[in-house]
Amino acid sequence: MLYTELQPVDSFQVKLAHPFSFYDRQMITLFYQPLIGSEAVSLFLTLWTDAENMEAQEHTHYYLMNILSFPLQRIFEARISLEAIGLLRTYKKTDEMENRSFLYELLPPLDAPSFFHDPLLSTFLFSKIGEQPYRQLRSRFLQESINEEMYQDISRTFLDVFQPARGDQAMELTYGLEFQGKTVAPGIPFYMSDFNFELFYSGLSEQMIPKSSLRSISQEMIAKLSFLYTLTPLDMQKVVMIAMDENHQVTEERARKAAAEFYKMNRSKVPPRLKKAFALPVNDEPMPEDLSREEELVYYLENISTIDMLRQITDKEPLSVDINLAEELILTHEFPIGVVNALFQYIMLRNDMKITKGFAERIASHWASKKVEDVKTALELARKEHDKYMKWLKEGKQPNTGTRKPIREEKVPEWFAKRTNKSKKAETPSDFNVEEERRKLMKELGIQETEVK
Repeated sequence: MLYTELQPVDSFQVKLAHPFSFYDRQMITLFYQPLIGSEAVSLFLTLWTDAENMEAQEHTHYYLMNILSFPLQRIFEARISLEAIGLLRTYKKTDEMENRSFLYELLPPLDAPSFFHDPLLSTFLFSKIGEQPYRQLRSRFLQESINEEMYQDISRTFLDVFQPARGDQAMELTYGLEFQGKTVAPGIPFYMSDFNFELFYSGLSEQMIPKSSLRSISQEMIAKLSFLYTLTPLDMQKVVMIAMDENHQVTEERARKAAAEFYKMNRSKVPPRLKKAFALPVNDEPMPEDLSREEELVYYLENISTIDMLRQITDKEPLSVDINLAEELILTHEFPIGVVNALFQYIMLRNDMKITKGFAERIASHWASKKVEDVKTALELARKEHDKYMKWLKEGKQPNTGTRKPIREEKVPEWFAKRTNKSKKAETPSDFNVEEERRKLMKELGIQETEVK
């Protein structure tokens, strides 16, 4: 389902919220990289470099795949990591021809004080790099305050130096215009809809704690602490009680310490860790009933990703070169994913379970010249080509004597496992017989069995 989100042919442009500085690069490298990983940072820096061009340029995502040497899946995962951490906003536009284009707006990172004061970011960084590196990093960005007992501020104000003058014309020329300036870092996009504030406040009222006691702490901070330490609204009521000072007030600093202590006492002494929970949407619609074998095969090829298909056939993780080849075929020939799946299976049938780039590109060019645009047409053409191939083997390599060994037949897995119970995945039995499965495969495809002697 990745191709519903992003395809190599989709174009993009990059926009900077404001020109970034060396300080921003330090923040991204030292603070954000441990949380989102090096691939997400590489994508950010690549987009940043591209955006510094004086004239905006438009590229396809195939350009990013070549620059970063990443497959599309990893580029997409890096992109959503940047979005989640607050370094990127993504905008999508679809024209009347269903062509998609994206605008990537790079956002500035938080500064060091804001990062350390954010309970989510600071805690996750601590759990990622450990206590000693965390203390060293904090010390590196500490700013020594000016000793006001030794120094007196004698700086002049604006009115001490300048006198007002008429500026009506200048105001008219700039009225209503938006100018590029330093953008305040928005931080991580965090939504509070999962926290039950009504239950939280009602419990505090029952304990005679006025709502004004929380005037120094934002609702966002309460929700973040609840999310970080997996605390319920009832737990957060106890945290507030612990965090109260002698004036019945709760500050953000005291709330953070109280939540951390409550977590250690009731959950775990190990700091909470950052874990990705995002998953691409999957097509969970059941296969329609009463389909013929041909229709089942077409449905299967159209509704499975190439990665999952290869994983089912080989019973192991697909090679990255095969995934990159699939993306190239989609980009070059604009094949639907189902056609690429049919092409890969046909290649494996013909090439002793191996996918070779040269062979795949020759078959793909032939199919493109035949205007193959859907799975059904691809299967029909594959069967015709396979029949020709088997006939050529029989007629062109027929042995003259009976002493010559028969030509070895290709051993292939079944293309599509026919299941009696369609709600269960096909399983490979322990006594898997390659030749028996091959005969089933040939029957599924409507290919006549030909003996080659």
